[in-house]
Amino acid sequence: MADMREAWPVAGVPAPDSGTGTIRERVARLLRERILTGALPPGSRIDLNAVAAEFDTSRTPVREACLELTHDGLVRVAPRSGVVVLGVPPEAILENFAVMAALAGVAAGWAADRITPDELRRVRELKVEVAIAVRSGDDVATPNWMFHREINKACKSPRLLSMLGMAGRMIPAGFLEAFPEHSPCSLEEHDALVRALADHDGAAAREITEKHLASAAQLLSSRVSALTDEQ
Repeated sequence: MADMREAWPVAGVPAPDSGTGTIRERVARLLRERILTGALPPGSRIDLNAVAAEFDTSRTPVREACLELTHDGLVRVAPRSGVVVLGVPPEAILENFAVMAALAGVAAGWAADRITPDELRRVRELKVEVAIAVRSGDDVATPNWMFHREINKACKSPRLLSMLGMAGRMIPAGFLEAFPEHSPCSLEEHDALVRALADHDGAAAREITEKHLASAAQLLSSRVSALTDEQ
């Protein structure tokens, strides 16, 4: 099974900036995020020495992380040209989000039927943590990641969680942090989603989740398109 430490929020997976995992996993997670958000644009080269210095490690785990990214089609490793970023076309980002929206929508719908009182209480606590982070200007990505993970866990389907993890490898983990203008809308959608879970309204939970991810997809695609045009 593919390593899901970089994946969309699923049970048992550390948050994107938690610092957990091996050095190779952490390097792969960081480089994947930078490529998916356009911070490392197509055609750019990854400086193995610079990345190794950033993580205070040798070139070996950095090289291994880059080899892992070749399996996702994100980079090309050549003996003479080094590691070249291939990137992801904006339309591919929309497709990835469409897949994630569908899977996460199913998970939210099932969670509405299966969530326990303790799980719902935790989801509500995390919703508040996200709102506090947004209003104070603190890190949003991590509490938001934990909020969605708790909902996904409540679907209680290992098979669906595995599918979410696999698809989520190509989804930027910190898109809310990258696009703070989306945060107010996200908070309203979080409120609606928690109400749907509390009401055990699976159809509403699914619809809200799909809309939540679809709007984020448009923002991210526009950002990557703009970065691509600047190259």
